[in-house]
Amino acid sequence: MSNLELTVLEPETVPCCAPLTSAELSVEDSVRMAAMFKALGDPVRLRLFSKVASHPGGEACVCDIQDVGVSQPTVSHHLKKLREAGLLTSERRGTWVYYKVAPSVVAGMSALLDLTR
Repeated sequence: MSNLELTVLEPETVPCCAPLTSAELSVEDSVRMAAMFKALGDPVRLRLFSKVASHPGGEACVCDIQDVGVSQPTVSHHLKKLREAGLLTSERRGTWVYYKVAPSVVAGMSALLDLTR
């Protein structure tokens, strides 16, 4: 048997939109942003996202953040949902996966909600 390496394709991380007060969202932008906010609407996902974002060095091994009160397969499911929404990126290193917050996406979410512009 040969060892197979799985490659995780990351979603493109592109800032989204102008602030809500400056222009109406396009259908495409509203679908993209809704997926991101929906992913963060789950308490376990929000905790995992927070653990990654606040982890020293700006990245976290799944082994360091999985203590959120659910099973390991459930943690993996939630991290997958955060990756699919474009909120996290991941990199496999040996047997562990390391996660980073996608800064341009978070900046886009922040800009969308900036009502001071």
